[in-house]
Amino acid sequence: MAIIMGIFGKGKRKEGEYIDLSEYGSKVVEEEAEMYVKVAELQKYEDVKDFMEHVYNGNILILDLEPLSYDDMELERTTNELKRVVKDIGGDIAGLGRNLVIVTPEKIKIDRRKMRAPF
Repeated sequence: MAIIMGIFGKGKRKEGEYIDLSEYGSKVVEEEAEMYVKVAELQKYEDVKDFMEHVYNGNILILDLEPLSYDDMELERTTNELKRVVKDIGGDIAGLGRNLVIVTPEKIKIDRRKMRAPF
């Protein structure tokens, strides 16, 4: 316990008091990357065009389709459009659970086999 107190502070913390970990870590310098993984929430079919622009630019997109999950026709229309665009650019698309979809740009394929740790 003394080691932990030495690392995180000199005295005891009061109940409900939080530790700001940024004070103890090194400063993170944002560097430009060739590719990003972007997370987005699709509110309506019309949003597809805006979000697919990120995939055209070479980024991986994780889309949350939950807002569309209550309208089966809108959800089907949206997923069909996503599949069409992915086919056009030579990318890939796969579901991640019930309401998440991952979309990749060209030359990046999704391995659909689930990995397990060896026993």
